Amino acid sequence: MNDVTQQSKPTSPLLLIIFWLYVGIPLVIGIYQTLLKAAALFK
Repeated sequence: MNDVTQQSKPTSPLLLIIFWLYVGIPLVIGIYQTLLKAAALFK
């Protein structure tokens, strides 16, 4: 049973948070800039 629980969580939650911040922040900024440019086209 212990082997199964260890294999189901290979990465730490802190590492996942850091990864999502590293990927998510530039992604949100890019989507925001794209939406601003798209909104300017419809004015």
